[in-house]
Amino acid sequence: MQHLDISPEIKNALENKQPVVALESTIIAHGMPYPQNVETALLVEKTIRDNGALPATIAILNGKMKAGLSHAEINMLGKNGPHIAKTSRRDIPFILAKKQSGATTVASTMIIADMAGICIFATGGIGGVHRGAAESMDISADLQELANTNVAVVCAGAKSILDLGLTLEYLETYGVPVLGYRTDEFPAFYTRKSGFGVDYNMASPKDIADALKIKWNIGLKGGAVVANPIPAIYEPSFSDLQDATEQALREANEQNIRGKKISPFLLARIKELTGGESLKANIQLVLNNAKLAAEIARVMWGGI
Repeated sequence: MQHLDISPEIKNALENKQPVVALESTIIAHGMPYPQNVETALLVEKTIRDNGALPATIAILNGKMKAGLSHAEINMLGKNGPHIAKTSRRDIPFILAKKQSGATTVASTMIIADMAGICIFATGGIGGVHRGAAESMDISADLQELANTNVAVVCAGAKSILDLGLTLEYLETYGVPVLGYRTDEFPAFYTRKSGFGVDYNMASPKDIADALKIKWNIGLKGGAVVANPIPAIYEPSFSDLQDATEQALREANEQNIRGKKISPFLLARIKELTGGESLKANIQLVLNNAKLAAEIARVMWGGI
């Protein structure tokens, strides 16, 4: 494909049916401060390798969609984060046409992963229906991508800054299964519980892989949410996190922060208000998701 560049390592792995896990780049450019963003990205890649799969970090660099980045490219994204365009589905052709670089969101990472032939993707949390969406109509493109693109997203649920009830209703309407990994409850990113349930409690990576293979083999279009709770040892205090989230949301509303800018603002402000505890939790939940994604991918490609 003219605009797609798959690294030699990832191309060889896909041709030889070896397990590959896609990773997004918005979390590098916009989700964490430098240098923790680069350190975390490289540690996530190492975690995937340590668990028997290959990592394919995805971004747009100089007008090319890339699946599989070098350490130097990851470092460039991390250092230049605020100057790298946050790129979702609608932005892709314009970033390519201008030969610019873009950090891919969940939605655009799914698109490029699917083009490359990668069906398992690990991230922190998916986007969803924002609070107050009845007036603002602020709904993440991630949800429509999940309804249309055959990629399973391993995540710690959806960010607690969202309206989780409406997010789950949206996914149900569009036929996107929400699978809990050894949990009946949908996790809320930093926290293990949200008060909302999942569609199916899955006991093992094999159970998840088997269901996904059947879903796609019988022609059911779209992805799946694999909700993997943050390990209990890394879960922040719920009351402190709730207070920080509510304050950050109030400040965003007062400052009229909307669209692409709201999630980076809220995550950064919550980090400040929790004294860095939310960032520590964010790093641990991403590593936890990477491990599970590698295990699922290994089963999908015929491993044990």
